[in-house]
Amino acid sequence: MSAMNASAPPRGCIAKAGDYDIHYLSYGEGPAVVFLHGSGLGASAYSNFKQNVAVVVSSGHRAVLIDMIGFGYSSKPTGLDYTTELFVTTVKAALDNIGIERCSLVGNSLGGGIGIRLALDHPELVERLIMMAPGAIEEQETYFTMPGIAKMVSVFVDGVVDRDGLRTVLESLVFDPKHITNELLEERFCILETQPKEVLSRMAIPSMGERLSELQCPVYGFWGQQDQMTPASGANKFLNQVPKCEFLIFSNCGHWVMVEYAERFNLALRNILTGA
Repeated sequence: MSAMNASAPPRGCIAKAGDYDIHYLSYGEGPAVVFLHGSGLGASAYSNFKQNVAVVVSSGHRAVLIDMIGFGYSSKPTGLDYTTELFVTTVKAALDNIGIERCSLVGNSLGGGIGIRLALDHPELVERLIMMAPGAIEEQETYFTMPGIAKMVSVFVDGVVDRDGLRTVLESLVFDPKHITNELLEERFCILETQPKEVLSRMAIPSMGERLSELQCPVYGFWGQQDQMTPASGANKFLNQVPKCEFLIFSNCGHWVMVEYAERFNLALRNILTGA
């Protein structure tokens, strides 16, 4: 799969979702594991999950990395609200066109929230939910008190983002800034240059915290105790409501467990997928 330039994420395939193009990358063969990324500046599925693909493929599964609408190489419409329904319907339409009828769903942040809604609306689709710091389980006011969210909104919505500003925002996603490499910075900046402000300024994702007990599939979760984007106390919402639920909390870890603790996350992911 080729890229536009040396810094950009790789390009894969396009699945139609009505009038929109949904970009995805596919690796390996076998039962599908669908990855849904978080929101943010220059986000794409590849930048979130490139360290986690190999373990999925080596465990005999197909890894499908989807750029949700407004992100990556997918369509980025303007003049509309980026709602839960918009994300869910476009992801579901893309999966239908790819031919995926059942999958394990891996979601970080916004992607976790969209995964929850997909599992609620289409229980036949989701075999298991695997989430890292999932969103959409607190009221919007709670999220906007989080320091990382406040920083991201002020930088992107209220100003022009250069590479230094992007690095500042990305460093709020991790506990150790060493994970924000120059390679990652350039990879995200390539996407950021194409991203309209509406993607964040008009995002409307209400809380589903009161509906977690309706989840029928097993839930596996991961959270960093020092998360500046979503409060780690959210793990208790799942543990108290979901009958089949496990959560791992990592100290000295921010919003990106799958990046900061990639080796340990990948081992856990392999065990989940293989039933070990």
